Amino acid sequence: MRIAVIGAGPAGLYLSYLLKRGRPSVDVRVFEQNPADATFGFGVVFSDRALEFLGEDDAETYDAIAPAMESWSDMTLDLEGQVVRIDGIGFSAVGRLRLLHLLQERARAAGVVVEFERPIGSLDELGQVDLIVGADGVNSLVRRSHETEFGATVGFLTNRFVWYGTTKRFEMLTQTFRRSAHGVFNAHHYRYAPGMSTFIVETGAETWRRAGFESMDEEASRAYLEGVFADVLDGHRLVSNKSIWRNFPKVRNARWSAGKAVLIGDALHTAHFSIGSGTRLAMEDAIALARAIESHADDLTGAVRAYEAVRRPILDKLTAAADASGEWYERFPEHMKLEPLGFAMSYITRSGRVDLERLRTVSPSFVSAYERSASGRENENDGKG
Repeated sequence: MRIAVIGAGPAGLYLSYLLKRGRPSVDVRVFEQNPADATFGFGVVFSDRALEFLGEDDAETYDAIAPAMESWSDMTLDLEGQVVRIDGIGFSAVGRLRLLHLLQERARAAGVVVEFERPIGSLDELGQVDLIVGADGVNSLVRRSHETEFGATVGFLTNRFVWYGTTKRFEMLTQTFRRSAHGVFNAHHYRYAPGMSTFIVETGAETWRRAGFESMDEEASRAYLEGVFADVLDGHRLVSNKSIWRNFPKVRNARWSAGKAVLIGDALHTAHFSIGSGTRLAMEDAIALARAIESHADDLTGAVRAYEAVRRPILDKLTAAADASGEWYERFPEHMKLEPLGFAMSYITRSGRVDLERLRTVSPSFVSAYERSASGRENENDGKG
């Protein structure tokens, strides 16, 4: 059996490792257009306990990744200098390049052939293969080659975002909201290594235009944002790595396979970065597809159908939550009109997956503060009556 995997991101690397580990006789080759040490962005974040799915079936990979991660148990919201701490909302983060290098090592050790700096212009270049896996991201060649058969759609949110790093160490994930003369900005920031943090800035389309980013180069954009978040950065600079303004893409596919091709990761679906699940979802796709192939022997048609049947219901719920979170950010200037604890409650319940009763268990200190504040406002209103 010959399997070609296009893309050496977390999804493609982890799938190739799992396939080779399960069936060493399978010929698995990974084709990646970029060098082995190239990556977009800085750190990637996982929600609390997100890597536990690895520990169940792949303790070795879990043990390789876990020591490289930075973890914390709470998060904070900074609404124009008014800070709310939300207990029990833990996350872990790791450098994206560090994660890729660890997965590259796992794949090579299992006998996977990974060809870096090997762009594929047409799927015909792959020759006679039994399965083509599109793990090639948002701009997937595999998806575009069978766009109609997949029922593929790609839309874009209206907000603009740009992904930086910084040497400022942040003790936990923080969402910071600030105003400039041109409008409001949000920064998602968290450490992913002892001396480095991710710093993603987001703003609405109108603010982006008023600030003049359309005519700014990368250095001018960075300088402007360093000014907006000067109190947060505390003298540290923003670090660029292909840090250009983008609109977040919403990738969806009505069908997950077409002929010999199947999709995983961002080639199949995207999840807004605000929920911290994109890399996890990609790796879970890889697990689901590898299990389906292993359980269906040489029936690859049955395997890809089983993969979709088992994985789609789970994924649909998670991408729906990500869509709801993305929509909240599309309107974050409206939410900023709330008082800080009300704003924090709006934020933490934005995806529809967390309600007040669950928060009582997970975040008791935050809920207690919120309910005291809400009670105080009610008493004030009663007094005015």
